[in-house]
Amino acid sequence: MKYSILLAEDDVTSRETLEEALTDRGYRVTAAADGAAALAALDGGEFDLVITDLKMPGVDGLVLLERAAARCPVILITAFGTVDTAVQAMKIGAFDFVTKPLHMPHLFALVERALQMRALECENKLLRDRVGHAFDFGAMIGRSPLMRDVFQLITQVAPTDATVCLLGESGTGKELVANAVHQHSRRADKPFIKVNCAAIAATLLESELFGHEKGSFTGAVQQRKGRFELADGGTLLLDEISEMSPELQAKLLRILQEQSFERVGGSTTLRVDVRVIAATNADLRARIAEGKFREDLYYRISVFPIPIPPLRARRDDIPLLVDHFIRLHSASMKKTIGGISPAALDAIIAHDWPGNVRQLENAIERACVMAREGQSIDLAHLPPDVSGRAAQAAPALVPPALPAQQPAPAAAAAAAPLLPADATMDDLERMAIEQALMRSKGNRTQAARALKIGLKTLYRKIEKYKLT
Repeated sequence: MKYSILLAEDDVTSRETLEEALTDRGYRVTAAADGAAALAALDGGEFDLVITDLKMPGVDGLVLLERAAARCPVILITAFGTVDTAVQAMKIGAFDFVTKPLHMPHLFALVERALQMRALECENKLLRDRVGHAFDFGAMIGRSPLMRDVFQLITQVAPTDATVCLLGESGTGKELVANAVHQHSRRADKPFIKVNCAAIAATLLESELFGHEKGSFTGAVQQRKGRFELADGGTLLLDEISEMSPELQAKLLRILQEQSFERVGGSTTLRVDVRVIAATNADLRARIAEGKFREDLYYRISVFPIPIPPLRARRDDIPLLVDHFIRLHSASMKKTIGGISPAALDAIIAHDWPGNVRQLENAIERACVMAREGQSIDLAHLPPDVSGRAAQAAPALVPPALPAQQPAPAAAAAAAPLLPADATMDDLERMAIEQALMRSKGNRTQAARALKIGLKTLYRKIEKYKLT
């Protein structure tokens, strides 16, 4: 795909230099000599990115930014770079802000990142349009094949009354999926009630689900409706259903079969119309084998299982999620965050995220707190276990050499690898990468951290030097 860039720059030399450099990198560039010409081009065509100077005669870069920000990313360039101007530009919606004289590699990196984010957003929108305009998955974000499967399963089961079982690790978004199923069902205007079976003591869970009559136990000073009654006509999410006691499992089986029950301490049979969605992070078949979960209940709740993938299985979705969480938390903090650096994004993509999307969101929220107003999130703002600083700060496993035992210059020179007299910078770079890969035993994430470069950069270098 050939990306289309609108370039607005009133200085002839700067405009021609940038146009040539961007064209050489494979982009289709439309160059405008001032803000008015750029606005006309914007109204007459579609662009994937706008790069504009701030100070131009007539229509300046901020006006162009206001018009373009809702349509595509905008990178602002100026020789009048102040923090106040940068903050103003970020609040209007600039993707990033750079100052003259331009450092071209930095600008190219910003362009690549902006277009990558643009492509991900467009693909995600196309995916949702393809699934159907009637289905808006709200806070559920993903473009990977695994998430496409989840979206498709939601569209299939939502219009029915089938019992759904959500299977996935903690933090994968099971509650979001349950909410999507409810919102796109015929019960959408009825209650959506949630119960975490692991968060309520076993002795209280029965009363919580089915309600109780006055005087049925100590402390029952009045009649109380349970969650099934409150969810009548709507949907009830039973989260962590694997933690339910065997005795309560039997009562749940009955209500799933007959849609009827009695309150604790009561004799009147109550009938309800409730769709049940169960969720668990446990292996229910293993629980059955251990005698901790009823097999008949398993088959009753597993009419339509939806497996939800862990974040490490859908790394392609991470840039979209990162962008979403930066926007979400910077807005809630009323703070301008200038995106995220390539090195920080590489570290986030490489991390395994045992806590899944919930852990990622917490990490981004922390980074938004750590970053200063108008600053981009960098490695230093990420948790140590994500950025690699935890490993770097860990104490050495071998005693350090004493100062008096430092090798003499001749010994140090002998220990150093010998280089040919005509060695080039490429030779040095290749050797450094080979040694880093050797020390990390082939672990490219660790090698990138040791070299203090991004993971994507390391992959490009490995390809360049044909290293395996």
